[in-house]
Amino acid sequence: MPAGPQYLPSSVRGAVKILVTGPFGVGKTTLVGSLSEITPLRTEEDMTAASTGVDDLTGLGGKTTTTVALDFGRITLNSRLALYLFGTPGQQRFQPLWEDLSRGALGAIVMVDPRRLNDSFDVLGRLEEQGIPFAVAVNTFPGTPSYPEEQLRSALDVLPDVPLLFCDARDRRQSYDLLIDFVDHLHRSSLLELGG
Repeated sequence: MPAGPQYLPSSVRGAVKILVTGPFGVGKTTLVGSLSEITPLRTEEDMTAASTGVDDLTGLGGKTTTTVALDFGRITLNSRLALYLFGTPGQQRFQPLWEDLSRGALGAIVMVDPRRLNDSFDVLGRLEEQGIPFAVAVNTFPGTPSYPEEQLRSALDVLPDVPLLFCDARDRRQSYDLLIDFVDHLHRSSLLELGG
């Protein structure tokens, strides 16, 4: 983690907003933290008794915190362009905030947990309704089942042109590889001018 404030180089002239979204407890905060070149802004709070019966903790082991507003991180992509990563809260009750965070996003990385694919339908539907290009990022950490890509694509009901990417969000190298693949997809789709 960086020690102090890190400012953008003066050569940077553009910034792109990327959402990191998905259902509750899939690794969004972890992915933003793995990718960010600055100490990420996190709005995680301890879960309280008020969330009992509201937040489904099935399959989430010892999860004790939840994002209540957003996660924010930054990556200087090259000498002229920065990516701003906005991690969204995953619970349905935060949908108005999700809609605010999605405004102006060039694209979204949708984190999914292969143990709980059905939890992803609301987020995927919202992105499709808003016309935000996205990639699906399957969080592959120890203990998660492994499925063939075509089976995952069918279970999630995503079109063939939606990238299906894999990474352990805790692993910085895998997270960077995922981001590189997503940025390349946006560039090939003529949604992102990388500059020089």
